[in-house]
This record gives sequence, structure tokens and C-alpha cells, in this order.
Amino acid sequence: MDRLTVFKALGDDTRYALYAELVSSRVPLSTSDLARRLGLHPNTVRPHLERMRDAGLLRVESASSGAVGRPRHRYTPAPGAPGVGLDPPAYQALAGLLAEVVSARSSEAALSPSQSARAVGRGEGRRMAAAGSKTGAGPKSGAAPKRRARPACVEALRSAMERMGFEPEVELSTGRAEMVFAHCPFRELAEAHPDVVCELHRGIAEGVVELAGGGEVADFATLSDPRPCRAQLAVG
Repeated sequence: MDRLTVFKALGDDTRYALYAELVSSRVPLSTSDLARRLGLHPNTVRPHLERMRDAGLLRVESASSGAVGRPRHRYTPAPGAPGVGLDPPAYQALAGLLAEVVSARSSEAALSPSQSARAVGRGEGRRMAAAGSKTGAGPKSGAAPKRRARPACVEALRSAMERMGFEPEVELSTGRAEMVFAHCPFRELAEAHPDVVCELHRGIAEGVVELAGGGEVADFATLSDPRPCRAQLAVG
């Protein structure tokens, strides 16, 4: 979906509020439903909905009540339409990885959803680490270090997690490193499906560290743990 078209369609406060209401709704909503929820007149709502439909953001369903007159239109976000946060690139990556998880489950029926997610994550982590080493991601050579240099695997993981939007914070100690993820770009999905999304994240971390070498992910705390969203690395 063309981003400029999306920005133009949602550049109006009323349209954005209507779109946000539709995105958060579990069921299709009619013009009158939206008008009632936002305290607007239906005649105000209708042209905004048409504008968003023309932009490809909304899908319209017609439902006849059996009475004489036009069928009642109900609106939902169109397939592929962005969320209200306009879906950062990390969400696009997540969609592809979840498709791989489904594929892995189909080919390996013995694997649980969490095992499939972790395996797919490891492959993605190795790919990310390889891509990062080719582009020189990480600390710049020649720069005067302001603190103890991070082991290569820790820096590789920090860089990969930063690119994904996890806002990693690192604390080093002898033989160990703790990485706390201050932000989760997949928070809503992770809260609903931690056995898949958090295990995918764990696998990515393991894959990055494995390819970078010099350490291993000794522990990974998911949203289900008392101290969530952090990884413990044992480094040599």
C-alpha cells in the first residue's frame, strides 16, 4: 500500500479517529456505530469513510436487514492496511517470520508452536548477524571507547535488537552480560501469544550470538517470567 496515499488519507484528525476505532474493533462497524462512538453526525462520518475506502484502507460489507431501503454498510480495515501506528518495518519482518513458523509446523508435525518459532528465529538471527557483519554494523573503528568494550557477540546482538526496535540496554560483568529490552515492537502480539512471539525473539537472539561466536544465550526471560524482556549471555 502506497504510504503517501495512506498519510494523505489519515492526515485529517477525524479520519484518523475513525480509522483507529475501526482498527481496535473486533467486529465491523456501520456509519451510525462510528458516529455514536465518536459523538459525530452520520453525515459527517460518511464522506470520511468513503475517502478511506477510496484510498484502499477500508473494506465495505453490505448487510440487508430485510427492510425496504439500501443495505446497511459495515466497515473493516482492508487486508494489508496498516495499524494505527502505521506498522514499523519490524512488523513486516514479523509477518514473514510467522509465515515461516506456520510452514515449519506443517512440515514438522512433531514440533510444538514454541519449538517451531524458536527454530525459525535462530535462522533469522543467523541471517541478521551475517548481514550485520557485511555492512559493518557495530562500533566504529578508531573511536575512543568510553567504557569497557563489549564482546563481539554482545555487540552483534545489541545492534540486531536495536535495528528491530527493541531498544536494548546492556550491563556487563565478568563472564556475563545482561541485555534488557526497554521496548517491544510486538508487544500486543507477544502478550496474546508469548509461546510463539517471545520464543521467536529468543531464537533470533540465539541465532545472532551463535553466528557471532564467543558466547551463548544462557537465559531468556519472556513476558511470562517475573522479570521479563531480558537476555543473559555467557561470554568467553
